[in-house]
Amino acid sequence: MSVPGAVQDLDRLQTAEVAVDSDGFPVPAYLARPRDAAARPGIIVVHDAAGLADHTRDVARRFANAGFDAIAPDLYARTGAPVPGDQATIFPAMLRVSDAGVVRDLAASAAHVRGLEGGNGRVGTVGFCSGGRHALLFACSSDSVDAAIPCWPGFIDRATPDEVTTENRPAPVIDLAEDLRCPLLLAGGAEDLNPSPELLTILAERMRRAGKNVTLEIFANAGHAFFHDGRPAYREEAAQRLWPLMLEFLASYLR
Repeated sequence: MSVPGAVQDLDRLQTAEVAVDSDGFPVPAYLARPRDAAARPGIIVVHDAAGLADHTRDVARRFANAGFDAIAPDLYARTGAPVPGDQATIFPAMLRVSDAGVVRDLAASAAHVRGLEGGNGRVGTVGFCSGGRHALLFACSSDSVDAAIPCWPGFIDRATPDEVTTENRPAPVIDLAEDLRCPLLLAGGAEDLNPSPELLTILAERMRRAGKNVTLEIFANAGHAFFHDGRPAYREEAAQRLWPLMLEFLASYLR
């Protein structure tokens, strides 16, 4: 199996477990940086519903290998992460996280990356699944990010399968479309149901009508989580197409 952006030489990178100061709360995060001294942008890698697991750390290393200071914060740190391998705990953990807390902790992560020596002052974000929703929310709610890539952001038109809004999710993210603050690359799978290609098209059209810079890419023969090489949903061809598109998009706005 071929993995896009796979890191062949870990000695090229510096990695560390760090704490991001978010209004006095230390948010644990994984940091991966190139060892070279060239000025470089930052990227926040937002984990999926499973939490800050090995795959998210690996994706952070891939971005570092491509010339970014990559940070992956643990957005479950305040409210509790799901039990590894226990699917029944994932959904409740995801819904315990508040949208306000997500924006606060991602803004703190952006500030952390901007404060690193060697950075060029520009920071993007990429997120997957629930992390795609969080990346989209962040891009529509904060001036702290310069480019965003939400990948298959779930539950953007409602808070849960049964509720349009909740206390932690007071507004559907799709209703924030007109507030987009930065260029956006929106990615989805043609076979996905949450979000469906039709819903992503509606989101993109709302943004375009508001004069926003948005690119929508729907990948054929792929469903939800097609970039996750540790899951049966992985689709190598689609993942190999997405990776260079992400790098090209980020280079356009961050370098």
